[in-house]
Amino acid sequence: MSAPINTFKQAIQSGNQAQIGLWLGLANAYTAQLCAGAGFDWLLIDAEHAPNDLQTILGQLQGMSAFPVTPIVRPAWPDAVRIKQILDLGAQTVLAPMVESGAQAAEVVAATRYPPAGIRGVGSALARASEFNRTADYLKTANDQMCVLIQIETPQGVAALDDILAVEGVDGVFIGPSDLSASMGHIGNPAHPDVQAVIEASLAKIVAAGKAPGILIADKTLAKRYIEQGALFVGVGTDTGLLMKATTDLAAEFKSSVNAIKQEKGSVY
Repeated sequence: MSAPINTFKQAIQSGNQAQIGLWLGLANAYTAQLCAGAGFDWLLIDAEHAPNDLQTILGQLQGMSAFPVTPIVRPAWPDAVRIKQILDLGAQTVLAPMVESGAQAAEVVAATRYPPAGIRGVGSALARASEFNRTADYLKTANDQMCVLIQIETPQGVAALDDILAVEGVDGVFIGPSDLSASMGHIGNPAHPDVQAVIEASLAKIVAAGKAPGILIADKTLAKRYIEQGALFVGVGTDTGLLMKATTDLAAEFKSSVNAIKQEKGSVY
């Protein structure tokens, strides 16, 4: 028996249709399972900005497992130790934050591969990923199903984009609008024309390199525009944002002291 087929990786490599996803920040298996049945192509478990640890990531992976949705995990930092633990939990797709060089991207790829192709530690007998070694050929087949998404979110990352795209094993490059706009001097304003120009130029470069571009944006107009420009994995909202808006809007219907939430143009979350 081989490692499970990574259908998300297949989809972004084919480039036939954009994969639409939702960001998970509630760090809760119950809500992750609820979102898993909504019809998204992928759900991202965020361990960079949400209060996730290995146990909460595990619970969410288990909650999603009954649904045809791909889990993606973003570690707090893209080092080999964190990536190794996430992969052993059963994730096959990782989003590495704050990458600023081709060398750093190559380190991320190496962390997702067993030797001799990489440096991932072998502990499959203890790992959910291999069904605790019940998947007989896991060690021999796991590498091919790993999907590496590199996140650029600073001017340094944008400047290194050509080097990152040249790294074998990088399947996609994700543009982080919030940190990018902040690092460009437009904090809280990813819709600024200067930021949008960098985003669109980066999307075009990623497409030209034959890799999959990705982005998170809650502004529906911008999300559709990025898809038209070739974005192949697009986060269109967050569980925290949806719950916050729905609860506030409901309270505002019955209490004049509560103001309904108006989404700002260019909103990421």
